[in-house]
Amino acid sequence: MGVNIKKIAYWLPRILSVAFVLFLSIFALDVFGEYSGWQVLLALFMHLLPSFVLLAVMVVAWKHDLVGAAVFLAAAVFYVRMVGFDRPWSWYAFIAGPAALVGVLYLASWWQKKKAG
Repeated sequence: MGVNIKKIAYWLPRILSVAFVLFLSIFALDVFGEYSGWQVLLALFMHLLPSFVLLAVMVVAWKHDLVGAAVFLAAAVFYVRMVGFDRPWSWYAFIAGPAALVGVLYLASWWQKKKAG
């Protein structure tokens, strides 16, 4: 009973993309300390917007790996460009790094399917 590379290549990007979106969503919790009343709802929505976008991408990428690869890799590049190049390395490692990893894994999944036939 060996390791089934096809199953790993299929499930790993999907599982990690869910984990990444949940990780990003945690950062939205800071609105509860900064806002009150109805302002919390608007601020929470704005902070969760990237998570909603990536969640929609995940739904599409579930069947179309290349979409997941392109969007998650683009999200990593966009984040680095958005925050600039003068931040601590940890900013890039913990946000752009996982997004790039998920993008590469979706690309590997797509390549595995293409190779299989």
